[in-house]
Amino acid sequence: MDDLRRSVLDGQVEVPAVGEVSRRLPPAIPPYVVAVNGEEVAPIVNYLTSLTLSDMSPLTVRSYAHDLLRWWRVLAVVNVAWDRATTSEVELLVGWLRTTPNPQRRRSNQSAPQPGSVNIRTGKPLLARGYAPSTINHALTVVSGFYEFHLLYGRGPLLNPVPAAAARRRMTRHHSPLEPVVPQRRGPLRQRSPRRVPRSIPDGLWDELFATMSHDRDRALLAFYVSSGARASELLGVTGADVDWANKKLWVVSKGSREVAAVPGSPEAFVYLAQYFDQCGTPRLAEPVWRTLLGDPRPLTYWAMRRIMQRANIVLGTNWTLHDLRHTAATRMVNDPDLTLPEVQTILRHRHLSATEQYLQPRVEELHDKLQEHFFTRSRPEPTYSAGYHADDIATVFGE
Repeated sequence: MDDLRRSVLDGQVEVPAVGEVSRRLPPAIPPYVVAVNGEEVAPIVNYLTSLTLSDMSPLTVRSYAHDLLRWWRVLAVVNVAWDRATTSEVELLVGWLRTTPNPQRRRSNQSAPQPGSVNIRTGKPLLARGYAPSTINHALTVVSGFYEFHLLYGRGPLLNPVPAAAARRRMTRHHSPLEPVVPQRRGPLRQRSPRRVPRSIPDGLWDELFATMSHDRDRALLAFYVSSGARASELLGVTGADVDWANKKLWVVSKGSREVAAVPGSPEAFVYLAQYFDQCGTPRLAEPVWRTLLGDPRPLTYWAMRRIMQRANIVLGTNWTLHDLRHTAATRMVNDPDLTLPEVQTILRHRHLSATEQYLQPRVEELHDKLQEHFFTRSRPEPTYSAGYHADDIATVFGE
């Protein structure tokens, strides 16, 4: 067993992809379940049901289901039942995630940019070959919550197999919401997550990206993304009744709260939207605004819009994403002297002001022109000496 665990930690043993996460038709509770060999895993389904009844987003429930399925696969390799798991199995999960390649990063085309490389045009690194530290930390949080849930009902091991830092545990139990949060050390097995700076698209590269759009539908989408700051899925869910032409705004369903909120749109975006409607027809009130162009019109999905960005990236040699458009909108807004930071926070629908403040930090790529001007126009300071000394004496001591 020790040799098997060592092989898993070294990435020499592949964890078999047994089981699947399947979706139930609405209004099922929970919306997603984990099944192994065609049978639902009752402990996981019970936990997902509790999350759903707690009004958790279905997409979050799905992410929890995938993390628990991964945990189930690791337990199956070492033949340990879920209610007999210890910290040793959690260490095995973390070690395996740190060493094994992520199947989503595989590239069949060896000439394509490889995982972990940096795009020289955008300055954005590609995702690494393995699992990100945030993915590992999320998996630990999910597994810990899973066992905390079953401990309430007297099921599973007596102690949560996911270790927690004692100082952090005391802070969460006795911390007053009126007091500032004191930084604490990372808990055991938690990974160091690098601080990521939002990547906005500089104006020159934005013009190139916009020029690659070959249809008014795509031009309208990009113009709305960069002027409204809406998330990708939020904007794609707009229907004909959600377009307010008179006030130049759209109504979207917020991703987190799922509340209907108004987002602004630039006059340019509405011009392209009108041209798109002239070409493809104006949708009815209940019909989606964004539709496919080939074949029978269908709602434009997130993956289809992502493919539009991928084709543009191939032409330009860049690696922009849909979320970079939201970052670009936020960066432009915070740099507008006529907009205050709380106003930008309201437009972006950030819960905390600190999430908006991160866009105040400038990037070297965006300061390139200023730096070039600084390099070519700076003058070397001339040395000066205190008054009262003769020039010949200074030249004798310090040289000419």
